[in-house]
Amino acid sequence: MHELSSEERLDWLRLIRSENVGPITFFQLLARFGSARKSLEALPELARKGGRKKPIRICPLAAAQKEIEDVTRFGARMIAACEPDYPARLRNIADPPPVLTVKGHGHLLNEDTVAIVGARNSSAVAVRITQKIAAELSAKKIIVASGLARGIDTAAHQAALAGGTVAVVGGGIDYPYPRENKELQKQIYDRGCVIAEQPFATVPQARHFPRRNRIISGLSLGVLVVEASPRSGSLITARMALEQGREIFAIPGSPMDPRARGTNNLIRSGAQLTESADDILESLQNIRRQPLKEPDQPLLPFAPPAPQQEQHLDKIRPQLITFLSPTPIEIDELIRLMEQPPALILTILLELELAGRLERHFGNRVSIIE
Repeated sequence: MHELSSEERLDWLRLIRSENVGPITFFQLLARFGSARKSLEALPELARKGGRKKPIRICPLAAAQKEIEDVTRFGARMIAACEPDYPARLRNIADPPPVLTVKGHGHLLNEDTVAIVGARNSSAVAVRITQKIAAELSAKKIIVASGLARGIDTAAHQAALAGGTVAVVGGGIDYPYPRENKELQKQIYDRGCVIAEQPFATVPQARHFPRRNRIISGLSLGVLVVEASPRSGSLITARMALEQGREIFAIPGSPMDPRARGTNNLIRSGAQLTESADDILESLQNIRRQPLKEPDQPLLPFAPPAPQQEQHLDKIRPQLITFLSPTPIEIDELIRLMEQPPALILTILLELELAGRLERHFGNRVSIIE
């Protein structure tokens, strides 16, 4: 771990803000080329090999400089994944954000944290339970993280504000969403911590929220789901938490209430039935002793193919593309089917993603974009 220089920070920001570069691709490029600057230089050729016809859009230097200036003027700062202040638990997930924008008390990001998530249209009973548990966890020096959404998220943040709460927003660090939580977001700037993965001034869109959810769970030792319908975003957070090796807690509810169906199913599937903060605190005693889960392989590290293998890429690329479909497949399965060195498979997938022809999914899976 090391602090980035001003030039390195610009390079990191330009790379992650460039077209078709997601977190996994970012770190694979870094591992292959050794620096963000060399990775930026390699992007056009890699995208061309992946079948891209028009030039890939690389974030201009001026745009990166403006974003850093805007963030600084707003009273926030950027933390890169290689820097000491970056949240340690988040760094150990498979796809950590290369750069986080942070406003508030950043030290909270490395404290013992429990995420509380649930329905936006929550019941009054669920709100009361959330407030009680969040306040009790906060009194025990546990940081409460959530997504600043309506309903359960709002109740959790409000109840934990005195002890410290972390809000992970879906848009830019400066953008209040939903609008009715504008004042709450200001309070968390002052008394807690707000973090964002998206660029400054970004208006949140639906596709941003699953990305946000993996940060909420990644920061935390465990995730408490209070209410969730079967298609709820809270269940996405729980699934990501499970993939990250986090503990799942769930409040049971009435089978007559559809908002309890998701949480009851979680308990049926092995989540810890939770009725009070004590249930969570007891589990945390054991969780704290466990080492952080290492990211799934073969995502990282990513070694470049040997020089003599470069020509072989052209031969196996058509076969790999044939194996890909709109249905996601695990990368490990692709490697097994291809019977080729992992470095070659990962190189082709990297090229396809930069060309805009590949989509990555949670669980180390990929699909072709037709």
